[in-house]
Amino acid sequence: MRPRKDAARKDDVIQIRASAETKAMLCRAANLRGQKLSEFMLDSARRLAEVIILDQRAFFLGADAHEKFIDLLDAPNTPSEELRARMASRPVWER
Repeated sequence: MRPRKDAARKDDVIQIRASAETKAMLCRAANLRGQKLSEFMLDSARRLAEVIILDQRAFFLGADAHEKFIDLLDAPNTPSEELRARMASRPVWER
């Protein structure tokens, strides 16, 4: 069988030591998702890593841009008539 053309080559190895209890829980979760343990662990770790990295995004502004940004935050737009009507109506889950 030939490898898929779009399959990324996996050359690096990650090793983890865990208690039998932790391994059993990870195996159970992997089975529930229909994945091999290594697939489950890599997928889970990668998703968490992406969330952590995205949470750490920072941007830097010059003094003038920073002042304008703060002004915009301090003076939000006036709600539209449509938004006011939606906020005044009863939510769907309470009907």
